[in-house]
Order: sequence, then structure tokens, then C-alpha cells
Amino acid sequence: MATDGGTPSVRARLKGLLASLEPNYPWAVGETLVRTFLFLAAAFAILVTLAIALDLFVEAASFFSIVSPLEFYTGTRWSPDIARAFGVLPLIAGTLIIAGGACLIGLPLGLGAAIYLREYAPTRVRETVKPILEILAGIPTVVFGFFGLLAISPVLQDWFQADFFNGLTAIIVIGIMIVPLVSSLSEDALTAVPVDLRDGALALGATRFEGMSRVVVPGAFSGIVASFLLAFSRAVGETMVVLIIAGQNVNLQLNPLHSLQTMASFIARRATGDVSASDPALFGSLFAVGFTLFLMTLTLNVFSDRLRARFREVYE
Repeated sequence: MATDGGTPSVRARLKGLLASLEPNYPWAVGETLVRTFLFLAAAFAILVTLAIALDLFVEAASFFSIVSPLEFYTGTRWSPDIARAFGVLPLIAGTLIIAGGACLIGLPLGLGAAIYLREYAPTRVRETVKPILEILAGIPTVVFGFFGLLAISPVLQDWFQADFFNGLTAIIVIGIMIVPLVSSLSEDALTAVPVDLRDGALALGATRFEGMSRVVVPGAFSGIVASFLLAFSRAVGETMVVLIIAGQNVNLQLNPLHSLQTMASFIARRATGDVSASDPALFGSLFAVGFTLFLMTLTLNVFSDRLRARFREVYE
């Protein structure tokens, strides 16, 4: 591009200068190395996920060559050791009951905490409560498990005549555990809504609650729903809490006051050095259950991304 007098413009001269210096630029090699490293770092997670999925698929396919997938996914009895029964429905039912019940507790509390911190809390309260939520998210799950076993389970025994190891304790503890996740992600989604929308709603005569419920929350809908689905995935995959306090009942049990077992807790309980690889059905059942759990969490994450992309609001 040239000026009216035929002299190259400043932009054109700068581009020509950079082009001439690029081969001899002392940081060119270093920049290439940094780009390569960043690419490998980004590809690492994808490669690991593919490796896990491939390993689970191969082992699960070997198991399904022995046990019919129809029997596995429709059977109501799970006793791979004694009765050679491989019906995974009791494990799926226990997983969904505990994860669904935990979400009924954790999702409203997490969203309520996010709305309060973002829309109503004074600065001093926000600066105090947020670190506490972050500390709650950093507590090891085994500590939550022993807390539920020693503090919550005896109360449920006295009030509802529940078993000492029961699903309701796991529901309550996991519900508490997912509160920081929902609160943090939902607050980020609420923060992304421009202040102009809030001010506009108030200027039109809306109350603070109306502006929050009719403008701010709908504007952050995609992020809030994504946090809900991610929290549900977290509850589905929780292992240590269920392993400690939910029990080992593998019958098709829908009452959370009794012992329940999830897919994750079954894998954690059985995937030890005592499992013999010489029994392909018993050994392969671990991978079949793990493959099913992997598909469930993967489906939830993909659905979360699609839903977030579908309802995402872009503000300028």
C-alpha cells in the first residue's frame, strides 16, 4: 500500500522491516520451541483421554464377548463372584440415586450462594465467605467420608432407623461437597453478565430480586446449567465417600436409608491385587463397569458443552 506521492506507508515499511529481520531474529527459534511445547501440553490431555478410552473399550469388548451386553445392562442381580450374575442395574441405580440426591442438595445451595455473593453480599462478607468455600473445596474426600460416618450416620440412625452404612449419608455429604463447585462456576457466569443490564432493569422500575431473577440469571443460564451438569458428573464419579459410608449392598435397592453401592465404589473396592486376571469374566467386569461409568460422565460433559454453546449469551 502506498501514499499518494508513491512513498510506502508506515505500515508497509514496518511489515517489510519485520519480514527482513525474521530469519535473523534471535528469538525466532525460542518462539518455535515455546509454541511446540504449548501444543504438546494441550495435546497431552487429549492423548491421555484417548488412551484411557481405548484401554477401557478393548477390555470391555473382551468382557462382552463372554457376557452378553443385554444381560449386563438389563440384569437386576450383581454377583460376579458367587452366582456369576453380571446385571449392572443395581450399581447404576445406586449411582443415580446417590448422585441425583446429592444434586438436589448441592445445586440449590450452590446457586443460592453464588447469587448472594454476587448480587447481595457486602464486600466484607464476600471476602470472608469465598475463601471458606474454597477451603471446603480443598478438603480431601476421605475426610468428608469419615465426617459423614461419625457425625451424620448416627443421627440418621436415631431419626429414621437407617442402616449405619446407608446411601442417605452419602447423599448429604456429596451434596455438601459439590456446593463450592456450583457456587464458583455459577458466580463466574453471573459476573459475566454486564452491569448495564442490571442497571437497566433497576432503571425500568424492577426490584433487585426481579432484576436478578428475570435479567441476571437468564443471562447466565448457559453457565449455570453447565455448572449443574459438571457437578452431577462429579457426584457420579465420587468414590471415597461412597466407599466409606454407603455400604456394599449390590441388590437392586431404591431406598437410600439402606446400604447402596455405586459403580465407582465397586471398582475401588474390587480393583486390588486380590483380583485374578485368570478369570476373564470377573476381571473384565471391572473394565465393563468402568467403561459404563466413563460413557456416563463423557455424555454429561459433552451435553454440558453443547448446552452452553447453544444458550451462550455474548456481550460486548
